[in-house]
Amino acid sequence: MIDSNVKQADRIIIGIDPGTNVMGYGILGIYGKKPAMIAMGLIELTKVGDHYLRLARIYERVSMLVEQYCPDEMAIEAPFFGKNVQSMLKLGRAQGVAMAAALSRQVPITEYEPRKIKQAITGNGAASKEQVCEMLVRILGISRDSLLPKLDATDALGAALCHFYESGKPAIAKSSSWKDFIARNPDKVRGL
Repeated sequence: MIDSNVKQADRIIIGIDPGTNVMGYGILGIYGKKPAMIAMGLIELTKVGDHYLRLARIYERVSMLVEQYCPDEMAIEAPFFGKNVQSMLKLGRAQGVAMAAALSRQVPITEYEPRKIKQAITGNGAASKEQVCEMLVRILGISRDSLLPKLDATDALGAALCHFYESGKPAIAKSSSWKDFIARNPDKVRGL
């Protein structure tokens, strides 16, 4: 059964904060030009002992979310480069499995670096998870009662909101040279 908020949305964006212990997700509905939270939650993986079974659970749960909310797009946080190579490998696998679940249902994906998401939401690329959460409460009017004890869900919602902001920006044509730019934009160049 599809929620009426989902049916009324012009566009649905699912945000994912990948993790191998806890994976956050956020569902953002776009109504005209106004974003609103539809849902957010956590996929708890700590009770699943085997890493490969965790990957299977991620695929299963993300597939269920895609089936339930029918997102038009996925925004996923890109893994940041850490010092522990094994942790990076596991996180990359978790991200890849979540992406595969969306791709298997033809949902386009955009990756965002954590700094880009924080910058889009708070105006500061070095903001804390708590600051991102607080801004999402203000921007989206989220009830504090609906906040979860772990901030992975609001991080995922932040990825979705970042994608909404980024996808609303006009595309900038890339020019290989000034001559190419002038040829494509004669109305913007005067006196030449």
